[in-house]
Amino acid sequence: MADWVLHVDLDQFIAAVEVLRDPSLRGRPVVVGGNGDPTERAVVATASYEAREFGVRSGLPLRTAFKKLPDAVYLPVDHALYEAASADVMAVLRSFPVVVEVMGWDEAFVGISADDPVAFARSIQAAVLAKTGLHCSVGIGDNKLRAKIATEFGKPAGVFQLTRENWVEVMGHRPTSALWGIGAKTERKLAELGLVTVTDLASAPVEELALRFGPRMGPYYRTVAQGAGDTVVSATPWVVKSRSHEKTFQQDLVSMDDIRREVVALAHQVAVDVVAEGRPVMRVGVKVRFVPFFTKVRLMKLPAPTSSADELAAAALVVLDRFEHGRAVRLLGVRAEFSDDDVEPEPSPSTYL
Repeated sequence: MADWVLHVDLDQFIAAVEVLRDPSLRGRPVVVGGNGDPTERAVVATASYEAREFGVRSGLPLRTAFKKLPDAVYLPVDHALYEAASADVMAVLRSFPVVVEVMGWDEAFVGISADDPVAFARSIQAAVLAKTGLHCSVGIGDNKLRAKIATEFGKPAGVFQLTRENWVEVMGHRPTSALWGIGAKTERKLAELGLVTVTDLASAPVEELALRFGPRMGPYYRTVAQGAGDTVVSATPWVVKSRSHEKTFQQDLVSMDDIRREVVALAHQVAVDVVAEGRPVMRVGVKVRFVPFFTKVRLMKLPAPTSSADELAAAALVVLDRFEHGRAVRLLGVRAEFSDDDVEPEPSPSTYL
């Protein structure tokens, strides 16, 4: 087992890659999302720090971003470019005597054995910058949870160390949403129980949490608030747990015939990915975003694993019928989840699509 866990997180990754491609963008507010047209329905994939100063963030509708910052440079998403840049960064990390666990385009856990983890982290930052032109922040922890959270205190392009020794000092007074895996909805539910800070949650009765959030997630939230987490960094390639496609419509869908036709089309797109993956799926989900911005998700288990496009489409239509319709639809998504036998279960809940 490594002595330290490092969380390497590339700063404003997508925007930074776009600046590398076009240096004239440096220092300007850059917003990447959709087709790059802020008048269309799409969301911000990322925004440069200059744009974030005006409240433009990932997930914000492009139209809202344009209202906040009409003078920004708006660019379309270029997946191939970002994948190539990510591969270059991961290659730099693997050039060190470390274990690298890739978590996405712009982040990875690194397991190291070193007397001075801060110096090691700075050497990684220097190598990534020299070989790729990209800046990264590094969080240092005695487990993955603390390393991940530490990164936020190091941004941008800095290093921060978070361990058992300084956990309470750094995190105790902060809101529960400062914890990895606790979002705004869970934060509100915790506040209803009088649990506002990390310290509140860390000392909350397990029985009360289990009653409110279930026997698995309730105790898990308390464990997170105590800073406990996995210490193992694995180089085993990440195996996808699902494939999905979604589509935002520039004009709202009103007719159920149109909605069903789009769901079938999305299911067939997902089936192409499933066949390419070479693994059958066990569950099919549908995501519907109603007007104005009301999102619901439904999921069903299939009678048997399948890779058939027609069977996936038929299942998606069954799930679609489980929604309460009556509002116009602005977005649809279809997700296919692989069999539980293919992958290890996740330790914490994931966000659908």
